[in-house]
Amino acid sequence: MHSFMNDYSEGAYPRILELLVKSNFQQNKGYGEDVHSERAREYIRRALKREDVDIHFIPGGTMTNLLVISALLRPHQCVISPDTGHINVHETGAIEATGHKVIATPSVEGKLTPGSIQAALDYHKGEHMVQPKIIYISNSTELGTIYSKAELTAIHDICRQNDLILFLDGARIGSALMAKTNDLSLEDVAGLVDVFYIGGTKNGALLGEALVICRDDLKKDFRYLIKQRGALMAKGFVLGIQFEALFQDGLFFQLADHANKMAEMVAGALKKYGYSFYVEPCTNQLFPILPNNIMDKLSDGFDFYVQESINQDETVIRLVTSWATTQESVDCLTELLSINKLDS
Repeated sequence: MHSFMNDYSEGAYPRILELLVKSNFQQNKGYGEDVHSERAREYIRRALKREDVDIHFIPGGTMTNLLVISALLRPHQCVISPDTGHINVHETGAIEATGHKVIATPSVEGKLTPGSIQAALDYHKGEHMVQPKIIYISNSTELGTIYSKAELTAIHDICRQNDLILFLDGARIGSALMAKTNDLSLEDVAGLVDVFYIGGTKNGALLGEALVICRDDLKKDFRYLIKQRGALMAKGFVLGIQFEALFQDGLFFQLADHANKMAEMVAGALKKYGYSFYVEPCTNQLFPILPNNIMDKLSDGFDFYVQESINQDETVIRLVTSWATTQESVDCLTELLSINKLDS
């Protein structure tokens, strides 16, 4: 079987494992105050071209989303999310379990717009309703789409006009930044959002996300909040070592670029054989629309995610490539697609 199910099926890129093994018998300080975590923070700040950001290493994405949103909202406040947003559909009500409502807002190909944000603000007015305070977006989105610099700037502007916190889920930010159609830099992201994270779990690390707090008024006591939510790891150096390896010399971006290139090959073959897409592909998540008979044949040799049924004859599936996707897997997939397209 060849897996195109997700981008976290494999362990970790060898260089990360090598640094973990090399550092295995070192005695480190706990809770992310070790030399490796500090070095990783230096490398990330260098990539951001910002020395004034706080960086915390958190084990996973859902934990990071829960931590940030629960920490920054007062009891009567809520978060606005795209209807497709991870916090709305894939986190088992984690945000609501903290006492904060998620306002699911209509999106355009997984993206929020100033208009959809304004509509949610207009509806939620007065003390009889929850008060919107955080805008949650993802880049890339749950549909593999990305925000342009103009789109992110427009959302930044409406947040400033309405005293809102802009939080960007960066679980797949590497793939977004390395997309051919992307015009955002990591430096741009840090300048346009208040809080975001850099996903390691889905880009070559064993686990871990690097949470970046850009706004000074959001930084105070954040380590207390991390500890309270159970996210302050005693062996924090395990996360620090991985981000040290990822950001020392640009490995993070190289791995994301590989994932995108593998996806581009698959997308090219799908287009060549006449398949259409639910959304135009640009990152490592692809959403082709397949006839059900071909989808059934595909499932014999490949793992993938069934997104939704279009009609009684066609289904949208999700194919995801990763830092570890091989040319062999891509070739096997495209060969099967070509054969079955001819047969159909």
